[in-house]
Amino acid sequence: MCLAIPGKVIEIYEEHGLKMGKLDYAGTVNSACLEYVPEIEIGQYAVIHAGFAINIIDEEEAQKTYDAWDEVIEAAEKEGADIFGMPLEEEKLKDRSEKGKESK
Repeated sequence: MCLAIPGKVIEIYEEHGLKMGKLDYAGTVNSACLEYVPEIEIGQYAVIHAGFAINIIDEEEAQKTYDAWDEVIEAAEKEGADIFGMPLEEEKLKDRSEKGKESK
């Protein structure tokens, strides 16, 4: 499954000669290459695909995407699965197991 999701630019920096940024994806922060949107500024939203910003969008459009994601998540939960089709109970057990390994 290929996804392009919006992220809010919270930092811009250069890495190996490339314009890079840290983006907030509704609470999760990750880096992306900003070379394809050289005019982007801190506080703007970009659509990110495979680690590359491919388009600048406004906050309203970003929120529409987040709202659509929330609908997908809720629909999956009603079916007893996460958005990848994994049963919720199995995922919870896996999370608990991984947390237990980290504490040892």
